Amino acid sequence: MKRLKFLFTAFLTALLTITLVTACNSSAPTAGGDAGRTLTMATSADYPPYEFIDTSSGSQEIVGFDVDIAKYITGKLGYGLKIDNIDFNALIPTLQSKRADFVMAGMTPTEERKQNVDFSQIYYEAKNAIVSKSGSGLTSAASLSGKTLGVQLGSIQEQAAKEFQGANVKALNRINEMIQELKAGRIDAILMEDTVAKGYMAANPDLEMNVLPNEGEAGSAIAFPKGSELLGQFDPIISEMKSNGELEKLIVKWFGSDTPAS
Repeated sequence: MKRLKFLFTAFLTALLTITLVTACNSSAPTAGGDAGRTLTMATSADYPPYEFIDTSSGSQEIVGFDVDIAKYITGKLGYGLKIDNIDFNALIPTLQSKRADFVMAGMTPTEERKQNVDFSQIYYEAKNAIVSKSGSGLTSAASLSGKTLGVQLGSIQEQAAKEFQGANVKALNRINEMIQELKAGRIDAILMEDTVAKGYMAANPDLEMNVLPNEGEAGSAIAFPKGSELLGQFDPIISEMKSNGELEKLIVKWFGSDTPAS
């Protein structure tokens, strides 16, 4: 009888222990995903103010407009965030190989890119600009005929430059490489986004920029691997940021403008 009593007590103790352990490990994830899961964002951190390396604190931290948006969205969904800095032209292959969960790099959702990745809604729209040495007279697409035009490899500007009649297009990996090539006289101008160009103008007073009107595909969106469940989680938060003023705050912070994409 004592033995039966002992066994019954041991059974209840074991059952209680299992229940407590299960309860401790079954905390529900916050809206949208696995609690504690860390998402990897791939970017090309040479594109201020979207993303760039802040050396002021000595920490080499990647900061910028896209980074703040990514932190807001992942925070709302209960995810951690890790950022990988790679060349722009490697971003989509990185998504396709599932080495990143999403890409934010001021990327335009072109029809060609949509064949390989899925995109969120547009969260910001800027314009292209021609950057050249001051007084060069390179103010329009037509003025670039016979000139060497630098673009970032894999960017929307690379595609746009192909429409410029007579321009000799030279693709490079990084924006700072193009600035060096321009200042050294090895290219005549650069085609880049106007908001990015403004940052480089401040550091290079010998250069000038001329903004071009938008034609065709434009705007920045978040890219995901095809079929990613994250698209359905991120899009509502982007809409929320547009309606609650959070996106406008970040636009003012990074661009000095209060005009959202849409």
